[in-house]
Amino acid sequence: MGLYGVLRALHVLCAVVWVGGMFFAYVVLRPSLSVLEPPQRIALHSQIFRRFFLVIWHAMPVIVLSGFAMIFAELGGMVGLRWNVNVMMLLGLVMSAVFLAIFFGPYRTFRAAPGPGPLDAIRKLIAVNLVLGLLTSVIAVLG
Repeated sequence: MGLYGVLRALHVLCAVVWVGGMFFAYVVLRPSLSVLEPPQRIALHSQIFRRFFLVIWHAMPVIVLSGFAMIFAELGGMVGLRWNVNVMMLLGLVMSAVFLAIFFGPYRTFRAAPGPGPLDAIRKLIAVNLVLGLLTSVIAVLG
């Protein structure tokens, strides 16, 4: 396995962790938390976000950097990229921006004053990123 294989493996593994984590959190974990009282839910969310966002702070740069490395090291640069690579790059950068908006917006507010308001904002933005991530996955396979 050469450099391209290593870059592609890192890229896909980090994407699976990010999108899979959002899917699990949104579809499985969040509805399951309804059995807890609000203070317990908030405390649990605090732990979940701290751990998950730490993982994403590592996965996101690896995805972006490995994507650009593959483009320039193996695909000949930006000229002549297939449509799906351009769309994946755009969606990946938008997802990164949404993550940064979550982290420095409602998550910062949540850490300072945990409550339902920031949780709702985080939930909505994670839903946006989940849709973008699933769409990016489909585009990767179609191309």
